[in-house]
Amino acid sequence: MTAQKTARKAAAAPPPAPALSPWPALWALVVGFFMILVDTTIVAVANPAIKEALDPTSANLDNVVWVTSAYLLTYAVPLLITGRLGDRFGPRNIYLAGLAVFTIASLWCGLSTSLGMLVAARALQGLGGAMMTPQTMAVITRTFPPDRRGAAMGLWGATAGVAMLVGPLAGGLLVDGLGWEWIFFVNVPVGVLGFVLAWRLVPKLETHPHRFDVLGVVLSSVGLFALVFGLQEGERYDWNATVWTLIAAGIVVLGAFLWQQSRTTNEPLVPFELFRDRNFSVANIAIAAVGFAMTTMALPLMFFVQLARGLTPTQASLLLVPMAVAVCVLAQPAGRLLDKVDPRFLLVPGLGLTGLALVWYSLLVKVDTPIWQFLLPATLLGIGNAGMWGPLASTATRNLPPRQAGAGSGIYNTTRTVGSVIGSAAMAAFMQGRLEANLPGLASGGEFGSGQLPAVVLDGFAKAMAQSVLLPAAAMAVGVAAVFFLRRPALNGSWQAARTRDEQARDVQAASTAAKKGGAKTPAQKGAPGRAGAKKGGQTARSGKASPARSGARKAGRP
Repeated sequence: MTAQKTARKAAAAPPPAPALSPWPALWALVVGFFMILVDTTIVAVANPAIKEALDPTSANLDNVVWVTSAYLLTYAVPLLITGRLGDRFGPRNIYLAGLAVFTIASLWCGLSTSLGMLVAARALQGLGGAMMTPQTMAVITRTFPPDRRGAAMGLWGATAGVAMLVGPLAGGLLVDGLGWEWIFFVNVPVGVLGFVLAWRLVPKLETHPHRFDVLGVVLSSVGLFALVFGLQEGERYDWNATVWTLIAAGIVVLGAFLWQQSRTTNEPLVPFELFRDRNFSVANIAIAAVGFAMTTMALPLMFFVQLARGLTPTQASLLLVPMAVAVCVLAQPAGRLLDKVDPRFLLVPGLGLTGLALVWYSLLVKVDTPIWQFLLPATLLGIGNAGMWGPLASTATRNLPPRQAGAGSGIYNTTRTVGSVIGSAAMAAFMQGRLEANLPGLASGGEFGSGQLPAVVLDGFAKAMAQSVLLPAAAMAVGVAAVFFLRRPALNGSWQAARTRDEQARDVQAASTAAKKGGAKTPAQKGAPGRAGAKKGGQTARSGKASPARSGARKAGRP
């Protein structure tokens, strides 16, 4: 009898509200992520044009490289704190603020009339990007189940592939047709569109109170700035005692930062307990190597094909099309496969093929190599990238607790960007050193960066650029060695419970808003049936049975 009454009540009760799919929110966030990546690849193509327009009399490459390094520096330093800000105030709010800053800074970049002004605008742009990036990964971590996160990261990786295609092509067309300023102006309408989509589609997730480690922010900022500035300006000051003192001071301050983080009684910017997860630790080592390599590889290649081979920016960008197409096609299938296999199955060949492609590039950088041959290593590079970006990010964040999603994402992106910053600075110094070794006296006189180089210096310039490409190849070898130590992650059983709390908080907020508008009673005023349902759902979860909400969440997590 009791069973029959229970069955009748269950039949009469309204069906549970379907769980919202996280995919629309991810697509909205992808617009901003896409804009950041396009901006980076566009600048790599436009560097020679920027140098010719804003720094035509200098023969030193270090000046124009600061257009990239300033962005990466201000992007890297705040990532730890912006990840925490997302946990504290909600990833949606911090993402929208960062997108607004990035869009305004892009307008300033396009209006710059000097190299110093452009570097300052790029620094502000980096700050906006730093506010956006951790929130993208945090939303993925908090809204997609661990066993469906690979597909979401696959979309993330495919976005990188599209950006690799659109960025160089758009950069070349804009620089050739309208001028270098338009590589920044194009961000403005994209930023406005991304803001509207994120405002409408990204959910307000549960926030978590955090204390902010101000001393840690200061130490990490000072240490990183001193290290990168010393590396960047070493060639200009002939690696004198002041430069080495600055580099040493940066290393010491960063060491003090790590020591302070291990002993702080407040919540540290770098929660060391996250590194107890072996995959998180190993993935951070690997992503630092990847960031170093992928940021630095484009500089010598773009300078070579434009200055030594006479290609226009548009023609130079077309050499990267096979890489972008391969990433677009393969990234999402690789993400789905990652949900079923050991991550090393994808990451070892992914990083390995990327390193081999860079060595191949180095062998082709000669004045008599047919241009079409550069398409071959570009294809191999794309295949490697498809098995690298998404799988590495998914493996790093798979077992992160939702409360630490922002912190973990901030650490991961900081590590990647630190590798990029150091790589950019090291590449500037390394390229200049190889130029001086192969073309003595070039850096001390004569114009450099205006059109094609004279024939007398072509061989030496080609050798310098070929040797420079081996620097990112060496970094990829470090990444390959690191990913061998990964292991297949286990599912995090606490994820679903935390995710359910986020959904319940959002449902209560939505019900309260609707009640205020319509004058109806909220669940709390009616006797809180929502809480009773939550208790029943909790009992179902504790008994080991999947509730309808949990089943819906799992279905919603599928692409």
